[in-house]
Amino acid sequence: MSARALIALAVADFRERVRRPAYLVTLLAAVGLACLAVPSAASRWVILDVGGYRGVYTSAWVGTATALAGALWLTTGGFYVVRDAIGRDERTGVGPLLAATSLRTPTYLLGKFLSNFLVLASMAVVLAVTAPLMQLARGESFAVDPVALLLPFAVMTLPPLALTAAAAVLFETVPLLRSGVGNVVWFGVSMAFLLAGQGRHAPLGGFGVRQAADSMRVAMAEQGIGVRARDFSLGLTAVKEPLRTFHWDGFTPDGAFLGGRLLFFVLALAIVLLPALWFGRFDPARRLLGAPAAAEGAQTASAYEAVGRPAAEPQAPAVFGAVPASVARLGRVFPFWRLLAGELRILAQGISRWWWLAAAAVTVAGFVAPEPTMLLPLAWVWPVLIWSRLGTQRVEHGLDGLLGAYPTPSKGLLAEWAAGVVLTAVTGVAPLVRMAVAADWPGVGAWAGGTLLVPSLALALGVVCRTHRVFQVVYLGVWYLAVNGVAAVDYMGVVRSGGSPAGPSPLAVAAVALVLVGAALAVRTARHARR
Repeated sequence: MSARALIALAVADFRERVRRPAYLVTLLAAVGLACLAVPSAASRWVILDVGGYRGVYTSAWVGTATALAGALWLTTGGFYVVRDAIGRDERTGVGPLLAATSLRTPTYLLGKFLSNFLVLASMAVVLAVTAPLMQLARGESFAVDPVALLLPFAVMTLPPLALTAAAAVLFETVPLLRSGVGNVVWFGVSMAFLLAGQGRHAPLGGFGVRQAADSMRVAMAEQGIGVRARDFSLGLTAVKEPLRTFHWDGFTPDGAFLGGRLLFFVLALAIVLLPALWFGRFDPARRLLGAPAAAEGAQTASAYEAVGRPAAEPQAPAVFGAVPASVARLGRVFPFWRLLAGELRILAQGISRWWWLAAAAVTVAGFVAPEPTMLLPLAWVWPVLIWSRLGTQRVEHGLDGLLGAYPTPSKGLLAEWAAGVVLTAVTGVAPLVRMAVAADWPGVGAWAGGTLLVPSLALALGVVCRTHRVFQVVYLGVWYLAVNGVAAVDYMGVVRSGGSPAGPSPLAVAAVALVLVGAALAVRTARHARR
């Protein structure tokens, strides 16, 4: 294995990524994360809470809080930023060229891992640079200690990011996980990792929460402040009143903890090299990455062509095919319904019957669940991979230029959005029926607002960002917050207060949905005008 080739591959890939506008967006997001980690003294939203207290904003506290926030959020979100490095090589033709060289598979995999890690580490560097600025801006301590400020990033943030960079490579070499399924799987895996990594018995020391928390409790006890062992909260949470303060000088990691940090990198290397057992490095004779992108594009192209075919040729699965066929018969009188029927067929193209069976099982369970909205979160997370197709398929499969010649892009976009609304309504029909029977009209209103919002968000992000991954990440995050009782983002009406939905009003949710559709329409129209 040539170290020079490894470094050259990693650096070249890293340079290619940092030239993209999306990279600047990720750095700005890192700055925003640093601001969240060091909120104002009067803030009711905090990331680090020790039994109703926080440390005075010294370098030790600011560095630790920002580093833990980076470990928490970059571990989950960073995966979506760095994944697709191998897929990009395949789509652009770089992969087959590399297959013709003497570059070995382990070297290639390690190069992608290092490139992923450099991208994630650069985000951690932005956090580290922003941290002292936030310390000075808050004005509680003007003595900047570089060691106390930067040490938490080295021992708390970077080791978990190495695992994230390795997981991104692993997922791209497994046929099922390289698709949108991998995005959903990683969200679940990372949530489990985040919870386990904060425990007192976390493997390899986890994120270092226990070490920092023990040191904080000792400092608080010396200042006459007593807190229980479980009174430590890491994550964006709301508090009833601003946190009180105590002084904390940081913690000194011991040898066992530092050894666990090194094992993070050893484990990451093992994860990266494991796919060398099956990854063919773009050799057609050893292809295990599934169907080539061109084949997928051809399949979607046939679906788009189906829009102009007679309705007697339904191409959707049997479970969904009856709806487009019946709607399309009205196309002789109402042309928009014909567009809607075509978009429904496109949206349902290639979906396994097992997916529809699972969706049907969730619907049946929704009719018999003790509470009408108990299974609504499951019903409205199951189609996330289908929703993410809205606004992206024509671009990701190379059909944007062909469909861009359509004279009125607004009609096609509205039909695409309407297809998403139909899918959302169908998958959540059980709670709607039960709430209507119980005369729970506030719940029905919240359901209607969510039915409009979800496809609107998918369409807007798909049209603007031109990739399905952004919606998958954003939606899973919002869904997770709603399921965990954050009423401010509850678009489903599952967070209740006094028997009524505690989230935003349905009219406000519907207004946001219409704004999103309008934004998608404006972007699509502007791009169409430039052709």
